Amino acid sequence: MMTFEDPSVLDEFTALQLKIPMDYKIDSAGRYVYLCHNEFGPLRKVRNIPKIVDFGSAIKLNPDAKCIWPIQPHHYRAPEVILGCGWNTGADVWNMGILLWNLLQGSNLYTQVYDAQGYYNARSHLAEMIALFGPPPPEMLARAREMSNQRWSPKIRMTDLFDGPFFDEEGKFLYPDLIPERKLADTLSLLEGKDKEDFLDLTRKMLVWDPTERSTAAELAEHPALQDD
Repeated sequence: MMTFEDPSVLDEFTALQLKIPMDYKIDSAGRYVYLCHNEFGPLRKVRNIPKIVDFGSAIKLNPDAKCIWPIQPHHYRAPEVILGCGWNTGADVWNMGILLWNLLQGSNLYTQVYDAQGYYNARSHLAEMIALFGPPPPEMLARAREMSNQRWSPKIRMTDLFDGPFFDEEGKFLYPDLIPERKLADTLSLLEGKDKEDFLDLTRKMLVWDPTERSTAAELAEHPALQDD
């Protein structure tokens, strides 16, 4: 159900829908079925209209399963996806951690995801992760090396997909000059005191390099930062 805080927006929405209705049909159960619109057809003129999220790629995973194909928008991409060491539902926890930070701060946590030509740069992305969360654990890099020859398609190896490799055999990052002088606590300017401490603690339980070390959704739901008081 759509809700609008400003009644005038709802009035505008209703008036436009009555004047220029979106295309629809009525199914056998008498329900109205609307055609897909990227921008809601003529209703795009309405202010603050909500977007509909596409869950077309959503899948149900066994908790022990590991997938290797690339997922997630650039800013939200989890490290295990970039490194190709296998991902599962823990990638969603990373996603939510980045999203919560972006919503609270009103900007993207990462500032160097794209190069000068506007292309995604996984090296810079990983470099910023290192600045904010420290270096990745050796165990995770070992898993990435073990899966380095896994193929997402007959033509693409995971090590090549994001222009890797990124670490040498000893776990040293190959592009140290890309690591910025940034600390996670310094990126959060809109909270102070205990609110800031609680939110940073919540974030650090979600934005963990190794997905097996991230808190579960059930554990996060009990965190003080998400309580009403």
